[in-house]
Amino acid sequence: MTISNTVKITPELVASHGLKPDEYQRILDLIGREPSFTELGIFSAMWNEHCSYKSSKKWLRTLPTTGPQVIQGPGENAGVVDIGDGDCVVFKMESHNHPSYIEPYQGAATGVGGILRDVFTMGARPIAAMNALRFGEPAHPKTRHLVSGVVEGVGGYGNSFGVPTVGGEVNFDARYNGNILVNAFAAGLAKTDAIFLSEAKGIGLPVVYLGAKTGRDGVGGATMASAEFDESIDEKRPTVQVGDPFTEKCLLEASLELMASGAVIAIQDMGAAGLTCSAVEMGAKGNLGIELNLNSVPVREERMTAYEMMLSESQERMLMVLRPEKEEEAEGIFRKWGLDFAIVGYTTDDLRFRVLHDGEEVANLPIKDLGDQAPEYDRPWMEPGKHAPLPATNVPEVADYGAALLQMIGSPDLSSRRWVYEQYDTLIQGNSLQLPGGDAGVVRVEGHRSKALAFSSDVTPRYCEADPYEGGKQAVAECWRNLTAVGAEPLAATDNLNFGNPERPEIMGQLVKAVGGIGDACRALAFPIVSGNVSLYNETNGQAILPTPTIAGVGLIPDWTKTARIGGMRDGDVLILLGGDGTHLGQSIYLRDLHGRADGPAPAVDLAAEKRNGNFVRSAIRNEQVTACHDLSDGGLAIALAEMCMASAKGAAVEIGGTTPHALLFGEDQARYLVAASPEMANIITLNAEGCGIPFRKLGTVGGSALTIGRLLSISVADLTKAHESWFPDYMSGRADDKIQAA
Repeated sequence: MTISNTVKITPELVASHGLKPDEYQRILDLIGREPSFTELGIFSAMWNEHCSYKSSKKWLRTLPTTGPQVIQGPGENAGVVDIGDGDCVVFKMESHNHPSYIEPYQGAATGVGGILRDVFTMGARPIAAMNALRFGEPAHPKTRHLVSGVVEGVGGYGNSFGVPTVGGEVNFDARYNGNILVNAFAAGLAKTDAIFLSEAKGIGLPVVYLGAKTGRDGVGGATMASAEFDESIDEKRPTVQVGDPFTEKCLLEASLELMASGAVIAIQDMGAAGLTCSAVEMGAKGNLGIELNLNSVPVREERMTAYEMMLSESQERMLMVLRPEKEEEAEGIFRKWGLDFAIVGYTTDDLRFRVLHDGEEVANLPIKDLGDQAPEYDRPWMEPGKHAPLPATNVPEVADYGAALLQMIGSPDLSSRRWVYEQYDTLIQGNSLQLPGGDAGVVRVEGHRSKALAFSSDVTPRYCEADPYEGGKQAVAECWRNLTAVGAEPLAATDNLNFGNPERPEIMGQLVKAVGGIGDACRALAFPIVSGNVSLYNETNGQAILPTPTIAGVGLIPDWTKTARIGGMRDGDVLILLGGDGTHLGQSIYLRDLHGRADGPAPAVDLAAEKRNGNFVRSAIRNEQVTACHDLSDGGLAIALAEMCMASAKGAAVEIGGTTPHALLFGEDQARYLVAASPEMANIITLNAEGCGIPFRKLGTVGGSALTIGRLLSISVADLTKAHESWFPDYMSGRADDKIQAA
């Protein structure tokens, strides 16, 4: 066997492909010879962190991934969960961090495009999208540019494709100055008996290329995503893909029509590592070989090399194994939608991955070894340090509680995200029932009389740094609470684990402990992880991001007429705090933003209390006992009260009592909800809470035009709203620069 290779393989070339010397030696041992340049690229793509999860596999296996509703767990393009009546929800979250920092518009846009393809490749029509965005400090010179580009990219792609963006997160911290995070989520609906997988079946069957043409954009993108940034960041700009949402929309419709025709045996999105990863995964999963002829690949640029075609990450492309008798019908469908359709290879019985180009064999590799034999590391890890307890009496009060609340509600992390989500189409498809700004997005299940799905995305990175285990638990618990707060039964979750360099024991320790906390919380709350993504090496010049294990969850609402929302309060309603008073100020927004401190432990998460309190609140919502509901998180009770008043355009008069008002108002203790109910229902709720052993406090009543908290503060809802709504537009227009510089 002679493999065409015109490029000399040097140690420098190996290193530039992200392969360590021992990994390259492993390649030599596996194939018994020096690889060709194309083969080196293939190994680089398949063995990088982004595709192989070589540093995280050991720990990902500890996560709960099964449950009574789970149809498909991790390992496919997306997870699949049964929602009854022959329907299922298909969903996943993935990162596009590095590309979005290099080229924010296209990086974010193609992140959205990629996650949408993951969903409809499974046979589902996308019905909802979310995004979790983390940027550097507002005063950093690049932050405004990155926010503008990323938000425009998310909206530009999602709006054009035609999927509503129903929720998400936006946060700012100096630790993201050199490495922002863009985590994209999508969910779709499918029939449980019409799910399509990527496992190839049958020998001698055509492998078909579908969608847009291949170009040089994105070559080496997966390898770039598995490396730290340094001063050469601008040189990586060519590795960012370019998206076309209108082509993707055509690809969606053509794919679903093709699936309905019965022509598809297996189908795989061309995402990270493009043609290489999709072909190898399809063949390896089916215990088959694959032979590709690159001269049949549709290209949009001249004189593309085999290396470029194999590693291109051009968007809007798929690979399929086709029933031969359906070939003509399948081609007709794709031609009708103006898309490329080309037979580029065949399945074989020899477990080899062969690539031909210009009549020469440029790659001949053992297909199973490309995935199964990727290095798997048990990296050394360091137990994270713990912060000493921080009693509320050791945290100073503020002189003016009203000014403190206005400052917090108008801060970068707690201000309204309206400037962001109003650039997204939140109503397209006509099924959105709750829009961004509340606890969870809610979308009606089309074709069903009363059923709806709820979606939320959550993590508190400062907790995860202070205590990765409790922070991992809290991310799950808050996502679970947000779904519960609209009346949904949490079904399952997807994770996006964003960390720094795993070769540093302290970073690996963060990952290990966070995954442990996520796993324990998911088990306790019957909230399995069915899909996800790991994004490592998120650091620049040795400065790692905050550990950010994002959790996105899906919940089921049997009857969408019996839900709760943050803005449903009515005059005369009684406000009830369920779950007990707050006293925990460690790692709180109050401590950070008002006192410039980041000390104390993260709040502990009592999973038994989370489950008990959440089940109680969900039952009250479904029994139509509450008019409004909101979970307590960042900023504690005071922020929750303010947000409910603003969302309802109503005031409230409440009393909190106690000797530590700053802790009662701003403590970030977990497992807590704020509900509003009529006086009659409030009595029923509190009696039931007492019977269930759930701590509660009647706080006061709804009415008037100001939020009044005892003698501590009284602020008009109009003033709260002005502070809340103004930060983002002022910042993006430059009007807030003086305030930012002063801060």
